[in-house]
Amino acid sequence: MTDLFEFSSEKSRFAVIGNPVSHSRSPEIHQIFGKQLGIALKYEAVQVDSGGLLQAIRNLQARDYVGLNITVPYKQKAYELADILSERARVATAVNTILFEADESIFGDNTDGTGLVRDLKSNLNQDLQDLRLLIIGAGGAVRGVLAPLLLSKPSSLVVANRTFDRAVFLENTFSDYGKIRALRFDELSGKEFDLVINGTTSSLTDERLNLPDNLFASGSLAYDMMYGSTRTSFLDWAQEQGADRVSDGFGMLVEQAADSFELWHGERPNTLPALCLARS
Repeated sequence: MTDLFEFSSEKSRFAVIGNPVSHSRSPEIHQIFGKQLGIALKYEAVQVDSGGLLQAIRNLQARDYVGLNITVPYKQKAYELADILSERARVATAVNTILFEADESIFGDNTDGTGLVRDLKSNLNQDLQDLRLLIIGAGGAVRGVLAPLLLSKPSSLVVANRTFDRAVFLENTFSDYGKIRALRFDELSGKEFDLVINGTTSSLTDERLNLPDNLFASGSLAYDMMYGSTRTSFLDWAQEQGADRVSDGFGMLVEQAADSFELWHGERPNTLPALCLARS
């Protein structure tokens, strides 16, 4: 992890900022992309304490960083700080990628949704059309993926959250993109889903979510947007509950990173070498 105020004159610098961030494998991924395309870069992980996001972004901009990735818990706050927004960031009201423009304005994008859908479809061979889909959580990570998931035409998408009002807000916000319904955790009882996505940060603290049993239909996939060196607590629970397949979010991380890399450098890398890190 990098000291935010360490001086360097290098120009082609990038970082992922969040809290916590020491576990992030984004630096490895972007180095693989850079070597693949012959682009010299330095990419670091920078922890930002609560209340310090704006100062951190401005300090990194002043030190000639080219772009940043934003991770939990700052994606919605980064949206508020951006001067210019991509369409997908505007829809998500969350930003996970920043590009510092030549005029010192901040361009905000969101590559989470395309990264998730590409991982599901291309890497996990999971067709989304006509699926019964449950996504758990209502934070910035979930906001970033709802529109691309809905545009993939599942038969239904349920968003469940402990704070029900936040789930209702997402139902109202994204209803133009497809069939979406907000439910409380206890209202999930008796329902089955083909794909269950954990979009909360529960796995960072090994927390078990208070979800009903028997959510997984035959042939179902459990997907955790978090990742780690071992299987997450959500995926352990899902396998105990009968999910046929489980996957963490490392593939999503790699695919969204490729979109960020393309925004910054104008070239899209092959993601396969970085995906192999998950097995190393």
